[in-house]
Amino acid sequence: MARRPRFLLLALLSCLLPITTTRSAQMATPAHTINVALAPDGEALCEDFEVTVGGNPVPVYSCRVSAMPFNQVWPGYQRPVDQTELAGFAYWDADGSAPVEVVCHRPIESVEVRPRSFSITPQVEGNRIRFDLAPPRGVVVEVNGPHGALHLFPSPLETDAPQAEGPGLIYFGPGVHRPGRVTLESNQTVYIAPGAVVYGGIHATGASNIKILGRGIIDLSPFERDQGGGNIRLTDCDNITIDGVVMRDPDVWCCSLFGCRNATISNVKLIGLWRYNADGIDVCNSQNVTIEDSFIRSFDDSIVVKGLKFRGDLPVKNIHARGCVIWNDWGRAFEIGAETCAPEISNVLFEDSDAIHTVHIALDIQHGDRAAVRNIVFSDIRVETDAHAPAPRLQQSPEDTYTEDPQDTFCPHLMVIHIQGTMWSADTQRGTARNVLFKDIQVLGPVMPTSFFRGADEQHTVEGVRIENLRLNGEQLTDAGKARLEIGAHVGEVVFER
Repeated sequence: MARRPRFLLLALLSCLLPITTTRSAQMATPAHTINVALAPDGEALCEDFEVTVGGNPVPVYSCRVSAMPFNQVWPGYQRPVDQTELAGFAYWDADGSAPVEVVCHRPIESVEVRPRSFSITPQVEGNRIRFDLAPPRGVVVEVNGPHGALHLFPSPLETDAPQAEGPGLIYFGPGVHRPGRVTLESNQTVYIAPGAVVYGGIHATGASNIKILGRGIIDLSPFERDQGGGNIRLTDCDNITIDGVVMRDPDVWCCSLFGCRNATISNVKLIGLWRYNADGIDVCNSQNVTIEDSFIRSFDDSIVVKGLKFRGDLPVKNIHARGCVIWNDWGRAFEIGAETCAPEISNVLFEDSDAIHTVHIALDIQHGDRAAVRNIVFSDIRVETDAHAPAPRLQQSPEDTYTEDPQDTFCPHLMVIHIQGTMWSADTQRGTARNVLFKDIQVLGPVMPTSFFRGADEQHTVEGVRIENLRLNGEQLTDAGKARLEIGAHVGEVVFER
């Protein structure tokens, strides 16, 4: 499948004329416009970085992220803060390429701008880092490695942003808001303006024609685990649009759909997912869902397609994720499962995306229940590896601590198909996996990950797997040995194609 064209990188003209308003700053030239929203008074900002875009200062917000791949599953467990660290993120709108300058308040030994597939080579002078960046996808600036990173979220210019008043509109203007849980009804829109921080979740059940729009931040940090229900949680809803917002620090799964239909999630940014069970986007027993041009840094699974028991009568069909950048701190980057309680999970496409960090598995079908899983495609996905990556560990007691080994050569799995009951299985019967395609998968980095395919038994098998144009740093891998692929029991023919 051909890769979609990215925005053309154009040099921003030097004669930038600033225009300021009460809560935002806008810069315009005959060719380009950059919109930057001021941070609300009292909002915590990151102390490690200063960012300007086209010469215009951009607020750098603070967020908490996981510092180590360390997890536990005790009932009622929550990760302690000493397993986390602070990082920064900034957002703005632009209609083309813009010069970015980052001032780092730490000594700089190395700088990498990820994803690597964007081919951004920064200029570093002293403590200043410069490069050009175009919408719509996010990037990460890693100074001296991945800890304390800076996440940058450019977006296309907003069009038709709603005004502060209107029928069916819930409007959060610039500033801090603490509404608690916001419940949407049919034909309603929530708009979160640039420069707004909303401390609360947005939920709906049985609603149709609903929208969650804007550029501001939805934050669940005041809520204890299981008390907020996630930043966005929609159940049995139809005709859904989620666009542009930043979601920070969920108490559980961040953005989840249960039994929903006809949903588009675009240009969202998920950051600060450090808590136990902090998934990114979960699509459960839903149909006709598109996720596109988004950035997700999650502790647990990042984009995951599931079948859950409480909606297990509904199939999962026609799910399309494209144009996403993923940083996964514990679980899986692109996953089906582990819960697969549904009549079928079919026509799922993950494409044209980057996994810049992964801990367990990059491309995963973890099949633990009864569904007929079929017609699954992973296409044009770039997976980055590093020479050194800390190995994941389960915490054995509250006193157990994580010690990172500088010599660790751990590498996550690349491709996995596994039919097996798990601790999350709701069905006693296992399912099957049919017609799975891995196409144009590129591994970028010094280490080739291992992969494995395994069925459950003679009735619950993996059949019809094709691997087309698998590459490590441009070199094509044409057989299981070169691909470091283990083909286990109850797996039909696996075909490599150039």
